[in-house]
Amino acid sequence: MTKILKTGIVSYGYAAKTFHAPLIKAVPGLQLAAISSSNPAKVHIDQPDLPVFSSPGELFSCADIDLVVIPTPNETHFPLAAAALAAGKHVVLDKPFTLTTDEGKELIKLAHQCDRQLSVFHNRRWDSDFLTLQKVLREGSLGRVTHFESHFDRYRPEVQTRWRESAALGGGLWFDLGSHLLDQALQLFGTPKTMWLDLARQRDGAVADDWFHAVLGYDEMRVILHGSALVANPGPRMTVHGTSGSFTKFGLDTQENALKSGQQPGIPGWGNDPLSCKLSLKHKGAIIEQDIITTPGNYQAYYEGIRDAICLGSPNPVTAEQALLVMRLIELGIDSAQEGRKLLVSER
Repeated sequence: MTKILKTGIVSYGYAAKTFHAPLIKAVPGLQLAAISSSNPAKVHIDQPDLPVFSSPGELFSCADIDLVVIPTPNETHFPLAAAALAAGKHVVLDKPFTLTTDEGKELIKLAHQCDRQLSVFHNRRWDSDFLTLQKVLREGSLGRVTHFESHFDRYRPEVQTRWRESAALGGGLWFDLGSHLLDQALQLFGTPKTMWLDLARQRDGAVADDWFHAVLGYDEMRVILHGSALVANPGPRMTVHGTSGSFTKFGLDTQENALKSGQQPGIPGWGNDPLSCKLSLKHKGAIIEQDIITTPGNYQAYYEGIRDAICLGSPNPVTAEQALLVMRLIELGIDSAQEGRKLLVSER
């Protein structure tokens, strides 16, 4: 591949510093070429030779930039992505897609008009536990799946002054972590028939939801998605029950912590999870338990897919339409919580 995609990032907060910059730099065919930031000194601590534009508009107007990555507060996703697409750039947005499905639809329309790739960074599709579970389900050893439970629990008892924990639309744990769990459930099982969501603010001083519990209905199968900021001793990350056995996984994927510690994506052992998964399978009237090694996580695969979608016409690794369905379920969940009842996905 001779084409090098020059890539710019809007802003340099946690997501840009921890995820996007190192992943872009680790993928052949991508070049981190510029960042827009009001604090160039902060950028130059990590990227001393990188050009820094004072505003997103200056970055978008740079003719050399092919791809723009937007890991900014949720309320800015729509206007920034719209401006970048109008400037002729391919766009990656951090999850969730937008604040509303209407905004998402507008961006999809604009991307088609501009003939640009538009994608959303649902990186948890490349978590080690999720990749392992996909393999187990493909093999069919669990039989017909009847119950899937997925938790994203953390212990963060102090409320922080940041947009993710604000009372504004787009803040709260349901938007932040619920989007990850919804996307994984959709990849595994498709669109549910019903949605029921309960939200709560459990920490002292919380102004946005910091606890959620969602139940998605798929005929007789149930999918439970749960997240909390007050779990000091987490239970299983994933639990799956089927007619022939069960699957259990403890612990979160290791890639985020590795990136936070400064490790480079793709080094030997990258994405390996020291905690195995447990299969409990029916065999000759008894339950036989076995540990299985997790498939290594691979966040680089997302940006490799973006590269190939732009340069080779390969499938977009996370289409805007897929991300729009996540947004639809986020909104439906909020309606369910406000109305205090289970809702049909088809009625909204």
